[in-house]
Amino acid sequence: MKQFKILLLIAAMLPVLSSCNYNSLVEQKQGVEQQWAEVQNQYQRRADLIPNLVNTVKGYATHESSTFEKVTQARAAATAININADDLSEESLERFQAAQNQLTGALKSLLAVSEAYPELKANENFRDLQVQLEGTENRIATARGRYTQAVAGYNTAIKKFPTVIYAGWFGFSPQPQFKADEGAQRAPEVNF
Repeated sequence: MKQFKILLLIAAMLPVLSSCNYNSLVEQKQGVEQQWAEVQNQYQRRADLIPNLVNTVKGYATHESSTFEKVTQARAAATAININADDLSEESLERFQAAQNQLTGALKSLLAVSEAYPELKANENFRDLQVQLEGTENRIATARGRYTQAVAGYNTAIKKFPTVIYAGWFGFSPQPQFKADEGAQRAPEVNF
C-alpha cells in the first residue's frame, strides 16, 4: 500500500515536472528555428547582392564570362536549396552548406577578377557592393554562430535528466550543427 502511494505521488508529479520542462523545450526549439531563419535571411541577402556585383564587374571585364557563369550557376544552386526549420537534418544541412560553399568559392573568383582591373577596384559602385558583400559575410558568420549556440543549448536541454526520459515522447529530437569545411583549420596560402 505504501509503495502504491509513492508511485501515485510520482505519477501525479510527473505532469507538473514535464510541463515545466516541456515549455522550456518549446521555447528553446523556437529559438533554434528563429536563429535558422536568420541564417537563411543572411544567405538570401548575399544572393540578392550577387546580381548587382556581377553586373558591375561585367561592365569592366566582359571577357571573363566563365567566371560570371560560375557565379550565376552557384547562386542558382544555393538559392534552390531551401530547408524548413522543421526539416533540419544532418543531410539537409550538409547539402545546404555545400551549395553555399560553392557560391562562396565562385564569389572569391569573381572578386579576384577585380585584381586584374584596377579601374574596377576604383569604381565606387563596385567598392560599395564589395563592402556590402563583406558585411553580409560577417552577418552570415554571426547568424551561424547564434544558431550554433541555440542548437547547443537545445540539444543539451533534451539530453539532461529527467528531460531525456520524455523529450522523445513529445517529439523533441537533436538539431544538426554546422560543421567546419574540410581543411578549414589550415590557413589559406597567399602568394604575390
